[in-house]
Amino acid sequence: MAVDRDQVLRALEQVIDPELRRPVTDLDMVRDVEIDGASVAVTIALTVAGCPLRSSFQDQVAEHVGSVPGVGRVELRFDVMSAEEKQALTTKLRGGRPEKSISLDPSTRVIAVASGKGGVGKSSLTVNLAAALDALGQRVGLIDADVYGHSIPHMLGVHQRPIVVDKMIVPPVRGRLKFISIGSFLDENSPVMWRGPMLHKALEQFLSDVHWGELDTMVVDMPPGTGDMAISLAQLLPRAEVLVVTTPQPAAQQVAVRAAQMAVKSGMRLLGVVENMSYLVGTGQELFGSGGGQALADEVGAPLLGSVPLDPLLREAGDAGAPVVESDPESEAAQAIVAIAEALAAPRPGAIRKPLTVLS
Repeated sequence: MAVDRDQVLRALEQVIDPELRRPVTDLDMVRDVEIDGASVAVTIALTVAGCPLRSSFQDQVAEHVGSVPGVGRVELRFDVMSAEEKQALTTKLRGGRPEKSISLDPSTRVIAVASGKGGVGKSSLTVNLAAALDALGQRVGLIDADVYGHSIPHMLGVHQRPIVVDKMIVPPVRGRLKFISIGSFLDENSPVMWRGPMLHKALEQFLSDVHWGELDTMVVDMPPGTGDMAISLAQLLPRAEVLVVTTPQPAAQQVAVRAAQMAVKSGMRLLGVVENMSYLVGTGQELFGSGGGQALADEVGAPLLGSVPLDPLLREAGDAGAPVVESDPESEAAQAIVAIAEALAAPRPGAIRKPLTVLS
């Protein structure tokens, strides 16, 4: 049986670029298709020569082209896009959007996860919430805006550098989850020594120069406190919603009030409160006291969306680069986080129950 070229091209429409999440045919990456009897050779032009996800193309082409009637052998060859092709690709991906404009679609929901102080488990919670929302079928992006304390790449177990295509940054991916972190650009564990204007510029680039594509939800891991990044996020994304994380102890709860005040004073919507490290799994012991999350929720007039226990599995999963909602979904911490994600994904009735007094 002769191999039908049109069927091969239709099969290639099912080959998805793992980073850009669009068919290679739509991205004009298919450079050549050669058919010699039962053998088919496909040439795909990559954005960069050392693409870290070449194996994904190989697997997909073998699967889809190999299933075309009459095909007995499939060969995949790689080439690299020219400067002109990269520029054309960038123009197509931007969809006419000018450079240095926010790349998020207006329908994308932005959830900023904030805390008044460090050490409350905010980043661990952020990573697992993003993974849980992804598992619920949402298209999720994750920004590590905690520039000085960046940890998202380690917690996701992905250390590949972002790809730059004609000044446009293609974010690393973990499955379907897209993320960006200053840690992805640094060598090993290099420190970041920047002043405020540089922080604003970094966040601006994360929002304008990164190709996020179509997202349902963008989750932002904010640095603790009420500094430059919180102000910049409010300026760049005034429609963002803020989720405040605290531990049960009164000292943490009182500091977390400031993060809530910052959100409201900046015009952002206060989404709710999460109490982390509520009790020790297995014993129920309240190591950090009790009631801080509910007290914070009552004070700021926002709902307490959930309480997450202190679970060693959560720490172990983060160190291993696998969110606990994936590695140990039956654990108490995972179930608590998934419940919070489900509450976030559910239709929302409206605004905050009462106004929050803002310090002038």
